[in-house]
This record gives sequence, structure tokens and C-alpha cells, in this order.
Amino acid sequence: MAAKLRKGDKVVVLAGKDKGKQGEITSVLPKDNKAVVEGVNTAIRHTRQTQTSQGGRVAKAMPIDLSNLALIDANGKATRVGFRVEDGKKVRFAKTTGEAI
Repeated sequence: MAAKLRKGDKVVVLAGKDKGKQGEITSVLPKDNKAVVEGVNTAIRHTRQTQTSQGGRVAKAMPIDLSNLALIDANGKATRVGFRVEDGKKVRFAKTTGEAI
């Protein structure tokens, strides 16, 4: 199945504690059906001090389920993603505006 959301896409969170927050996808985990979004679903991780880095509490973005994310279209609103063939290539398009992504 083709990926509706990819690395670099601007998305909005639809459900959960971070509902309404926006961010950019930094990585996608297709096997787990999850994605890591910058600044969303953060957890505090404690790191040990080493010779090269200072230790302490570090906020780390954790994976969030793809079903709780929606792509942001050109108007800045959440949209679903569809597929169509243009010039022999399969492209993603925003269902609200019909524009290719």
C-alpha cells in the first residue's frame, strides 16, 4: 500500500493529548503504522552525562499513530489524501482542494 503520509509533510494531530498541534513528520515507521512528528507527543528522557555531552532531562518526540494525523493542505486545513494517475505517474492529492501534493 502506498504511503499517504511521508517524511517532511506538515500534519495536524486529530486526537490525543496533543490534539490541534501542528508539526512536520521527521520519520515514518510503516511496520508499526506510526510516525514521529516534531514537537508532538514528547516524553522526558533522562540522559547520563558523558565527556562529550551534558546529562539531564531531554524532551524526545515519540511515535504517534498515523490514524491520528491529517495532512495540512494549501489553505492550512486538515485534509484526507487520495491517489490518482497524472501523466503516467501516481501522485497524491488533497481531497479538499484537489491539488496534487
